[in-house]
Amino acid sequence: MELTNQDIIDLVAFRRELHRFPEISNEEAETARRVIEFLSPTEPDRILTGLGGHGVAAVYDSGVPGPTVLFRSELDALPIEERSDAPHRSAVPGKSHMCGHDGHTAILAALGRQFARRRPARGRVVLMFQPAEETGDGAAGVVADPRYGEIAPDFAFSLHNFPGTPLGHVRLKPGVVACASRGIRIVLEGRTAHSSMPETGTSPMPAVAALMPGLTSLSRGGFAEDDFALVTVTHVEMGEAVFGIAPGRAEVWATLRTRLDERMDALRARAEELARSAARENGLACEIGYHEIFVASMNDPEAVERLRAALDAEGIGHDEDQLPMRASEDFGRFGHTAKSAMFFLGSGENHPQLHNPDFDFPDDLIAIGARVFMRTARDLLG
Repeated sequence: MELTNQDIIDLVAFRRELHRFPEISNEEAETARRVIEFLSPTEPDRILTGLGGHGVAAVYDSGVPGPTVLFRSELDALPIEERSDAPHRSAVPGKSHMCGHDGHTAILAALGRQFARRRPARGRVVLMFQPAEETGDGAAGVVADPRYGEIAPDFAFSLHNFPGTPLGHVRLKPGVVACASRGIRIVLEGRTAHSSMPETGTSPMPAVAALMPGLTSLSRGGFAEDDFALVTVTHVEMGEAVFGIAPGRAEVWATLRTRLDERMDALRARAEELARSAARENGLACEIGYHEIFVASMNDPEAVERLRAALDAEGIGHDEDQLPMRASEDFGRFGHTAKSAMFFLGSGENHPQLHNPDFDFPDDLIAIGARVFMRTARDLLG
């Protein structure tokens, strides 16, 4: 199950190539092409493309009945300008791999190299390179694709690098590991007026002034509690950037966050009622929409035990600290139809945080992540 020195050289070069040419969510066509090109020499038994957008699934089939085990990485980068002097820094202005999806993809590519040399003894391995994780669209699109049924897994595994944790150390626990979240966009429509006669129009300003503290007041419970809810106002826009017009339109954006999916419905209902009430009281029309919808990521106990056994066999330290995390991860969708688990692989206690402009995935994690996944696959499939 060891990678050769040449494998490591090739995988690091591949990761850095992906880093230089980032593509944001739903634009990952060239990234998908590079993945296919890298995997082609490993001769997968089947490659599915265009899954849920630009998703790619490479299948390594033993030809013997057995479970289907899926390993997932993400293709997309972020709309962030990179601040780095590294030779492999982003060549695309305003876009960069500041979450480490380039490294996660290289880890799955390492599995392809190894399964080229020896297929599983039974069942199938699916390497799922998923698009649009950052927006929450990707996993939903992949699972909804009619072809997904052809590769539907019995087990699904994923990882994410984790700054603030010692390099190579793993955080892993059963149950919820990442929160459910969704963006709520509230549009308030009134009527503009001359700024010298604001009484002749209908301004959204009083409603906006009420909504900003009102929405955040819906937050409740400590993070360790199942009824935890957090509302964060992220964007407010009102009127035109002029002095002569009293505003007639406004938008308020906020992120709703809960530990459990069933709590999200109640939080959403309260937020909607607050918005509609503020609109009614001020004579405004109100439109509500939702964006970037993430379900909670729940680790199945059996899948967690499979990962723990692999970590122990590989001599990789692990604990449950820092979990669950408040952030969201759309891997949770795969857990609705498979026994799934995600672990968090330390990228260094002092490493720049995810989404920081100076983040860069540590290349040393490629081999470590691949060892855990390969051991898990071999333990399940031989």
